[in-house]
Amino acid sequence: MKKIIQLIFVTIFAIGFASHVSAQSTGSTKVVYHIDDAETQGLKGLRNIRNHLDVSPQTTIIVVTHANGVDLLMEGGKDKKNNVEYAPLVGALKSRGVKFEVCEITLKNRNLKKDQFTMDADFTPSGVVRVADLQYKDRFAYIKP
Repeated sequence: MKKIIQLIFVTIFAIGFASHVSAQSTGSTKVVYHIDDAETQGLKGLRNIRNHLDVSPQTTIIVVTHANGVDLLMEGGKDKKNNVEYAPLVGALKSRGVKFEVCEITLKNRNLKKDQFTMDADFTPSGVVRVADLQYKDRFAYIKP
């Protein structure tokens, strides 16, 4: 009788574990893209995100910017090397569900105002804390283009 109870317990545990693993693998991927220098990461990052969504459109993506990375979301911001404006690319990604966030500590340190940023930008108290929380608490994968 003990062996039957043990067998039932092991079977229930195995089914529960398999269900848990299956549920995890069918959920959508969550990714935080970390941008701290628009000049070197901006255009490349936006292209990476577009390609990411082209292959995996159900992915949840949050872009967190701080330091010089916030330039990506400023009105009139553009890639100087290629003379490409960021706003249309950001707007296209926003329409696909990508969320863009600007670090408020950077605003204070650089003496910037929220109205200097595109309508597509949201704000977070600290970009670094936000990236850490998304990774640790919310289990987002981390990509730094």
